[in-house]
Amino acid sequence: MNKHTFYVLQCSDGSFYAGYTNDLEKRIATHNRGKGAKYTRARLPVTCIYEERFETKREAMQKEYAFKQLTRLQKERYMKEGNNREITKKL
Repeated sequence: MNKHTFYVLQCSDGSFYAGYTNDLEKRIATHNRGKGAKYTRARLPVTCIYEERFETKREAMQKEYAFKQLTRLQKERYMKEGNNREITKKL
């Protein structure tokens, strides 16, 4: 079913926020209502710019953690290329 989603938001200040959810539309709406993560509350509105779906919560959360370890340039490259070359090095 691929219900587990790793996602990246772009905040109004241009920064990225990475997270995990099992309902992406609901989670983005929650962020934009100021009820999501503390980080995004001061940087509204947010827009989803990347998502990947996984079979398990563990896989999605591992991807989120690894993504957060990357530099900004590596994150941009990862999202643009749509593969996991950069992120696999961190796992």
